Amino acid sequence: MKELKEKNSIKNSLHPRNKNRETYDLQALIQAVPELKKHIVPNKLGQDSINFSHPQAVKLLNKGLLSHYYGIKYWEFPMDNLCPPIPGRADYIHYAAALLESSYGTEALENIQAIDIGTGASCIYPILGVQEYGWKFTATDIDTASLAAARKIVANNPTLVGRIELRQQNNHRAIFREVMLAGEKYDISLCNPPFHATEEDALKGSQRKVKNLSGVATKKPTLNFSGRSNELVYRGGEIQFFKNMIADSVAFSKDCFWFTSLVSKHAKLDKVLEILNKTLATEVKVIDMQTANKASRIIAWTFLSRAEQKQWKENRKQNQQH
Repeated sequence: MKELKEKNSIKNSLHPRNKNRETYDLQALIQAVPELKKHIVPNKLGQDSINFSHPQAVKLLNKGLLSHYYGIKYWEFPMDNLCPPIPGRADYIHYAAALLESSYGTEALENIQAIDIGTGASCIYPILGVQEYGWKFTATDIDTASLAAARKIVANNPTLVGRIELRQQNNHRAIFREVMLAGEKYDISLCNPPFHATEEDALKGSQRKVKNLSGVATKKPTLNFSGRSNELVYRGGEIQFFKNMIADSVAFSKDCFWFTSLVSKHAKLDKVLEILNKTLATEVKVIDMQTANKASRIIAWTFLSRAEQKQWKENRKQNQQH
């Protein structure tokens, strides 16, 4: 079997710690997930690949990556939930780790407490954070069915048990409120926000993605990216989500060292920075990433002064010694 070839420039642009920088070993992935074999098709160069516009094929590919590279043997969730691309999601975790290292030093890779906003049915960021760095997570979502699927994933993977706590968010306007509890301290927050304002916008975006992948326009796309509406849609769109998130982060400014989130498009970055500039954030960073066939970015901010950051780090060391 010929191996699936990826553009080296794209693969090599992934974070140096990313396990998926090399060409996919399809034989190993098929061994991990035998069902993947029936989805192998030749690409334009006659090399073995998969149909990236077919949701089941993409899901099985990512399931294989999680099994082969990360030791996750159970990863099941409904087809109407988003299927995250593992290489790109892993990059966020690695860049988050690098951000913490820049603040804490090399000990940042241990004893990290993170909170994932909108973890989804796949629970992907907590899975990767635990498997790569041994972090502990509070993972939140507003969708009961998604949380049920995530809980089952955690329960069926022994390395995740005791390291991921799932919490229901019941307030559509709240981001950190009602899920960050009194007295809790987090080293970092993670989020991949919904970026459409309406379901119609989400459908149009999905149609564009299918056309880009297959070259064929369709009114009713069957998608590897199609998700439940709350995964894709937020009333007011992505900017409104950021307004709410940043407002909430102000209320918890002393309870989390770094707040972070993906920003879907560079064009929206200036508006997010404008919102942050109206707060008392002491530091704001934009971290550029190159994943798959597109550029993406992480926005990170903290409200802690230099003195407060120093005290935070001293408190961490004391807590680790007990």
